[in-house]
Amino acid sequence: MAKNTRKISSLLIKNLLVSNERSNFRGGFCLNGREFGKPYSFSSSASVEKTMVSEGGLKDYEEYRRSLYGNNITHRALLVDAVGTLVVPAQPMAQIYRQIGEKYGVEYSENEILNRYRWAYEKPWGNSRLRYVDDGRPFWQYIVSQSTGCSDSQYFEELYHYYATDKAWRLCDPDAERVFMALKKAGVKIAVVSNFDTRLQSVLRALNCEHWFDAVTVSAEVAAEKPNPTIFLKACELLDVKPEDALHIGDDRRNDLWGARDAGCDAWLWGSDVNSFKEVAEKIGVQV
Repeated sequence: MAKNTRKISSLLIKNLLVSNERSNFRGGFCLNGREFGKPYSFSSSASVEKTMVSEGGLKDYEEYRRSLYGNNITHRALLVDAVGTLVVPAQPMAQIYRQIGEKYGVEYSENEILNRYRWAYEKPWGNSRLRYVDDGRPFWQYIVSQSTGCSDSQYFEELYHYYATDKAWRLCDPDAERVFMALKKAGVKIAVVSNFDTRLQSVLRALNCEHWFDAVTVSAEVAAEKPNPTIFLKACELLDVKPEDALHIGDDRRNDLWGARDAGCDAWLWGSDVNSFKEVAEKIGVQV
């Protein structure tokens, strides 16, 4: 009875930590549909976490997770965000918009392009709750024309296709392949969960990492964008795991942490809770 009480207490404390994280949220700015440079406050959350550790709550929770599957593993599946976690732009967006746009008459500076991009991206997109539908062309045509003042179709097509190539992206963690292979060998299933259009498959192929994943869940294909829990539930369905058996890693507090937790998954913040995929694997219980 006492053991069950400790487990329930650990989960209550964990939920309190999530609640405090939400109350301390401060928005960052959006770039390529992602948030970067987030100036969050963690004072209350850190206090709760300190209490958890001092009372043994966090340790109890980790031991409880490991007891579910054996072999010291805490989760059966890993869900990974794409932009900002798995990959990042190889060059600043505004720089590319400016460089490619020069031959089409784009005269705005990079700062002007970036400011206009942020403004356009944050505006409601028509009457749709989805920005990306299928290949996302209508949305991105709007973003490009608003950001640069150029509506030339050839300019848009060149820019659009550039972001489906390996020139446009680089992996966040150069050790990712070795880690993912170790996770899969240990029986952990892996999926990408991303607010992206259908070009994401081309990006993964271009970076030669498509085979790392058991599933790729894209908002444009499932008609649900993070933080909508539907996209996380779809990923779990494709992996044939329950949400409570999955852990999601992402760099956006609202989209990734809150969305995944609302779906019933565990979630860690990339760049804060974890800083490399090796760290993720070791916390799950898989040595790399």
